[in-house]
Amino acid sequence: MAENSESTNELKTEIAGSRQRLSRELQGLRYELDFPAKFRRSFRKQTGSWISAAAAVGALIALAPMRKKKVYVDARSRRKGDKKLMQTGLAMAALKLVGNLARPLVMEFVKNRFFYSGEPARGRK
Repeated sequence: MAENSESTNELKTEIAGSRQRLSRELQGLRYELDFPAKFRRSFRKQTGSWISAAAAVGALIALAPMRKKKVYVDARSRRKGDKKLMQTGLAMAALKLVGNLARPLVMEFVKNRFFYSGEPARGRK
């Protein structure tokens, strides 16, 4: 009997120790994953580096559009592109028309197929 209570006491202390270790590990994980606080600390310690890096990135963004790339377009290939664009537009318009006409049928099918209300339907027994 004394042996059994001793083993339960050992188990309880082991469980309490593992809980403490787990809580310490979770606190460490929270500290490591707190990126906003890390950025604030880094900015406080290395303010000059952050400001110079921000200025460099801003200069790159401001100066990047200054170089324009020249694009040469062949007039003959433009007509082919316009023809394909017109065909695509007509196909999209036809698809939209068919979709609008078929929508009530599809909705009725889905309602009858997946949302059965308990009323007897045709063909079900």
